[in-house]
Amino acid sequence: MTTRAQVLLADDEPNLRRVLTAQLERDGYDVFPVADGRQAVEAFDEHHFDLVISDLRMPGLGGMAVLAHVREQASPPPVILITAHGTVDNAVEALKQGAFDYVTKPFDRTELRNVVAKAVRAGSLAKSSASATSSEHGRHGIIGRSKAIQEVFDILDKVADTPSTVLITGESGTGKELVARALHAGSGRKEQPFIAVNCAAIPAALLESELFGYEKGAFTGAATTKPGRFELADKGTLFLDEIAEIPVSMQVKLLRALQEQKFDRVGGVSTLEVDVRVVAATNRDLRAEIAEGRFREDLYYRLNVVQVRLPALHERVEDLPLLLNHFVQYHAERLGREIVGFTDAALELLRPYAWPGNIRELENVVERCMLFCDGDRIDVTHLPPELREASAQKLAQASNVDVQAERVTAAADDGAGLKEAVREATSRLERELIVRALEKTGGNVTHAARLLKISRKSLQTKMKELGLRDA
Repeated sequence: MTTRAQVLLADDEPNLRRVLTAQLERDGYDVFPVADGRQAVEAFDEHHFDLVISDLRMPGLGGMAVLAHVREQASPPPVILITAHGTVDNAVEALKQGAFDYVTKPFDRTELRNVVAKAVRAGSLAKSSASATSSEHGRHGIIGRSKAIQEVFDILDKVADTPSTVLITGESGTGKELVARALHAGSGRKEQPFIAVNCAAIPAALLESELFGYEKGAFTGAATTKPGRFELADKGTLFLDEIAEIPVSMQVKLLRALQEQKFDRVGGVSTLEVDVRVVAATNRDLRAEIAEGRFREDLYYRLNVVQVRLPALHERVEDLPLLLNHFVQYHAERLGREIVGFTDAALELLRPYAWPGNIRELENVVERCMLFCDGDRIDVTHLPPELREASAQKLAQASNVDVQAERVTAAADDGAGLKEAVREATSRLERELIVRALEKTGGNVTHAARLLKISRKSLQTKMKELGLRDA
């Protein structure tokens, strides 16, 4: 059993092959290195791979032929092409044929590491989406039947096959990239490139060249001309994740590119035109960012043609069983485990949890539980301790509220009016909290007041009202 991603690496240069293999293995991947395209095709047909990395030019079959063979499969893994012959035409053609990304030699190790990580993650999302699409409990590759998620489906149905710019908002981990891919897959551009850019992961100084590309000699280290993400996404979809992270100085250039579908490469002298559908996403309140001067209002209105707000997981708890079942099925196959689901007791503890990490946290919890589960169902003992504790506290709080409500109801049944019943219940609760605080602080009123977050004078007054001793 292994959870390490399997990578097929094809390159005819022995030294580069050894260096890349060593780097990828240090980064936690299992690598299968081959020396040419024909060996890559044979290995791909015989083994399962989560990612294919191939040199573009090799003896016999080249990287484009390897890409074409991989793309013939029903659920192909992402393909990254590496070449020393970095031309705009090669890059654009590779992306149009379905390559995940394109890196030129000599490449920066950190850049390659980031591209590989994104590709593996995208491959995992694609498999998850394929499974969800075939499920009667999901649409657009998204699991859910709650009212909140049905509203998202309705918007996707109406705007997917349009050129309109879409702004996806919601907390981290709610599946914004999944929605962006659904918009692309449901449009007439689905056969064209889908280019994702994590704006938060790119240093501000490099963002312009990353989005718009650069000409050879534009700056130190620019040994070749490199196309930007706008250019690579021509006729397709450009997904700008974490859009709020773009510096204000760069937002002006982005606004022009969005409005006119024109831009200049860094160091370029000619203006390039593209046909790109832009989808942006953020977990921030852009109106608040505008008020603070960190985001341009005109760019906001240009992006916010259609807004898709993704609900947090705690807003769609009724979808929890469906999501759990989906992730159990997915990871059971991936991890080679014969686990069919959660016990009722475990599910009851999962419901009240706040899920601050949303769907991403839920998937991680499922995978973790499956690794430690010895039977065919995940029980309470397999849940992370911090999750069990947080859920228990929530349940205790809810139980206390129920008790107070029962007391109010009982008082009302005894003939007391609603206001009087509520006043009595409130007094009992206040008395209980003050007694606990005094017990915890050894009767020290000053410390108890600090614990209750009220002034010492207010606490003394309240103690007199409730007939407690006055310290």
